[in-house]
Formats: sequence, C-alpha cells, structure tokens
Amino acid sequence: MFKTKGIHHISAIVGNPQENFDFYSGILGLRLVKKTVNFEDPGAYHLYFGNDKGSPGTIMTFFPWVKGFRGRVGTGQVGATSFAIPQGSMPFWEKRLHANQVLFNKRVRFGETYLSFDDPHGLQLELVEREEGARSEWPFNGGSPETAIKGFAGAVLLSSSPGHTMGLLRSGLGFEAAGKEGNYVRYRSEGELGNIIDVDVSERERGRMGTGTVHHIAFRAQDSAEQIEARAFIINKGYTVTPVKNRKYFQAIYFKEHGDILFEIATDPPGFLIDEELDHLGESLMLPDEYEDKREEIEASLIEIRMRETE
Repeated sequence: MFKTKGIHHISAIVGNPQENFDFYSGILGLRLVKKTVNFEDPGAYHLYFGNDKGSPGTIMTFFPWVKGFRGRVGTGQVGATSFAIPQGSMPFWEKRLHANQVLFNKRVRFGETYLSFDDPHGLQLELVEREEGARSEWPFNGGSPETAIKGFAGAVLLSSSPGHTMGLLRSGLGFEAAGKEGNYVRYRSEGELGNIIDVDVSERERGRMGTGTVHHIAFRAQDSAEQIEARAFIINKGYTVTPVKNRKYFQAIYFKEHGDILFEIATDPPGFLIDEELDHLGESLMLPDEYEDKREEIEASLIEIRMRETE
C-alpha cells in the first residue's frame, strides 16, 4: 500500500499578488522560493512560499486572480491550512498578528491550541506549536529559527462524503487513525511536517471555487517510481487519475476523491534548486521552457511584485 509522508504542498486561489506577497512573506515570514507562472495560464503568476530551503511539506502555493470572484469555503475543499511553529512561540505570533491588524482567535483541538485567522483574501489559516520538524532559518522581517513557521502542521478537510474520504486516507494514502473529538476525526502520517489531517464530519454548505479557497492539496511521493506505484494502486481502487504531469519542480498526478476534494500526489524531487541557487531562490521570474520565447510578452502582462518589510 502507498504510504505518504504527508502533505507536499497546498495550492490556493487569491487576489492581488502584491497583497499575497506582503502577507505571506512580510507578516508570516515565509520565503518566496519560486516566482513562476500558471502552466495552463502563463499570463498569471504561480507563487511558491516555504521554509528557507523550499522543502517538501513547507510549500504553500498561490494562483493570484486579480479580478477573480470571491469563493465560498465549504465541502469539497480544504477548510483550514495549519502551519507548525516552534514550541513557546505562540506569544510572538499573537503580538505579530495584533501589530499588523490581523484578527485572530484561539481554538483547542485534540489538546492543541490553534491560533486561527484569515489571510487578506479569505483563506482560513491556523498556527499551532509543534515539537516535530526542522526549524526554518529564513530571517526576513524579524523572524528567527525560534519563532519562524517550520512548514505545515496539517489541514482540515471538508468532505461531501467524509466516510469515503477517511477510507481513502487510511487505505489509499497510508494515514493512521489518531482519534475523534467532536466533529473532527484525526489522521496521522509518518512524516514530521504536514503529517496531520483532520476531517470535519459536520454538515456544511457546498464550497465554491474562487479567491479565498484552496484549489487542491498535494501529498508526498518520495520519487517517480513510488508515484507510479501509487497511481496504479489508486486507479485500482476505482479513482480516475491523470497521467503524470511535469511541473518542473516535481512530477504530479491528480484525482478527485469521492468527497469532491482535488487531491494530488507530487514527487519530492527535483525540487526548487534546479534553476536557482539557494541564496537566490524566488528572485527571478522562472518560466517553463515552452514559454521562454514569450518571456517579454509574459513579463509585460504580469503585475510587478516586490519584497517589502512590514511593521
């Protein structure tokens, strides 16, 4: 059976790219590890944020829809994206969010305290202290290894058919049941980051894709060989899975699970260092080879974004 280590990346739809950059880099302190374009729509950015090295399990990606309509968070989607912060750093984050006028509240789930808030475009985010996972060394805008976001803690799934979704997590992706509390059922994988999936089994309105919603959640395969085995295994369980798609920084396959959430399985390699050095990740617009001859036209169509510090 295929057993993923956990979340590889989560991709969401947002609005203005500079607002997106200011929030995730300036306030949350994540590193922009790749600035590229949507493979299906090269006139739009695809931005990747993560830890200092752009490691699997830390990458939040965004499709900015500058004139996009607002979506609705509901079934068939990831409800909340949870980030892991070092033990003892919660007071730092409460102060930082307050200083930047980000409204938040605290929630307790499975004995853990979550700092819950929305990004400027409506994405639901959480911070939770975790001992697991390497610390990020990215120092931008007042961050430090003692307080910086490590990567994903996990995600909350809003399924239109929770039983099917939970069955797939167990028998298709190798997660293990880890408890039930109220409307939540928890699953755990063997990785150190992105290893917790909470399924919210309460009844909810159907989600509508648009800005402020998650487009898909991707799970890790250690290499292409494991991905091919996983694809065959999932097809055998009755799912329709895409052929392998080359996303330059990883290979990807996609399928919609029976709770209507779009799942991806992405390979850990080759990673984000194949076209930029570690010290210069995210500094230049990197285009897929097939669009390189249209660079001037593409650059002219994109809104210029720049790194700037916040208070």
